Amino acid sequence: MRLTLTAMAISAALTVPAIAQSEVTPLVDANWLIENAGAENVVILDIRDNIEGTDLGELPYVANSVVAPYGSAGWRTEVQGVPGQIPPVEQVAELIGSLGIDNDDHVVIVPWGTDSSEIGGATRVYWTFKYLGHDEVSILDGGWRQFDAAGGERVAELATPEAAEFTAEVRPELIATTDDVLEALENGTALVDGRPVEQHLGQSKSPVVATAGTIPGSVNIPHSEFYSSEYARFAQPDTVAALLEAVNVTSDEDSIVFCNTGHWASVAWFGLHEILGNENAAMYDGSMAEWTADSSRPVE
Repeated sequence: MRLTLTAMAISAALTVPAIAQSEVTPLVDANWLIENAGAENVVILDIRDNIEGTDLGELPYVANSVVAPYGSAGWRTEVQGVPGQIPPVEQVAELIGSLGIDNDDHVVIVPWGTDSSEIGGATRVYWTFKYLGHDEVSILDGGWRQFDAAGGERVAELATPEAAEFTAEVRPELIATTDDVLEALENGTALVDGRPVEQHLGQSKSPVVATAGTIPGSVNIPHSEFYSSEYARFAQPDTVAALLEAVNVTSDEDSIVFCNTGHWASVAWFGLHEILGNENAAMYDGSMAEWTADSSRPVE
């Protein structure tokens, strides 16, 4: 719709300044989000599942947000029999564009914030944006829990986003393949298992994994160590560094994190790559579901 010069001047005067790229951090707090919710090129991406099925009354949504539930919007798919994989690049880029997100937007991902497993939805979507070459992305630390506690504005209905064009520039170094893991077994690259202890030890397993156990030589840092369910906060750099030190992994060495399907692994990857700043950390998307699909691959 065209505006008159007067209307355009008023609109410009009311426009909140855009967020500078240098200000984009992996985590933002609820107060930051409340203050910047109306800023130009800030998109609040609500990935909470089952919003309508919860008891949030008549105002269940984050104001100024778009909704794309982690479990149903299309962030993950089955690829060659392996569940939970990143969809083809064109497909996931189309999803992002349909949410009104373009390459100039600073995306802030909002999960429920209940526990580390649920936070895995946010870290997984965050990893997806990074893998597609989009650096202007953050996670709301503590998610909805912190937003609501801080008195963030809630609304009854959401506006329909106007589709935008999102162009992906894939960063292959952020994703590890099965061949990369096989090579890691030969060259000593650190393998970090982000699953619970009992799965790492082979005392239990996910239904999507064929064989109980782990990849030989891997170390275990359970995803729950990276996020406080009690305080709804992600681990700080010194905590992540201590977790690595405890399993004799240095903070800057080549590392491949994995779990069952690349969900819990994304929590560990976020801790290593984004919080600690280890640019040599990659995530094995197929994880144990793909690894154990071939019985010839070793399991410990």
